[in-house]
Amino acid sequence: MANTKRDLFLKRRQRVRNKIKATSHGRLRLSVHRSNKNISVQLIDDVKGVTIASASTLEKEFGVVGQNNVEAATKIGSAIAERAKKAGVEVCYFDRGGFLFHGKIKALADAAREGGLQF
Repeated sequence: MANTKRDLFLKRRQRVRNKIKATSHGRLRLSVHRSNKNISVQLIDDVKGVTIASASTLEKEFGVVGQNNVEAATKIGSAIAERAKKAGVEVCYFDRGGFLFHGKIKALADAAREGGLQF
């Protein structure tokens, strides 16, 4: 029986997350979610189970509400880097979920790195 696209995505997400968690050593996780219309990112402390900072295209201050393109991903990446610095976080690991590191996800990661986050 063939796997559905959703099953393959969930399998890929677990594989990525398990590999990263095995080598993270208590660092915070920068988790990315991308839908057809929006993109969001959270800085999560898995030990305490809390979100330290987040950014999304649903926030009106970015001017990209309902957009899911490279430009919006770049704005969100720089915003999360700024909010992480404000929270005192400089080092984390990048959890791309089941998404390929290409296009929007890569643009978000590059903008976060330029903003000062290390991963």
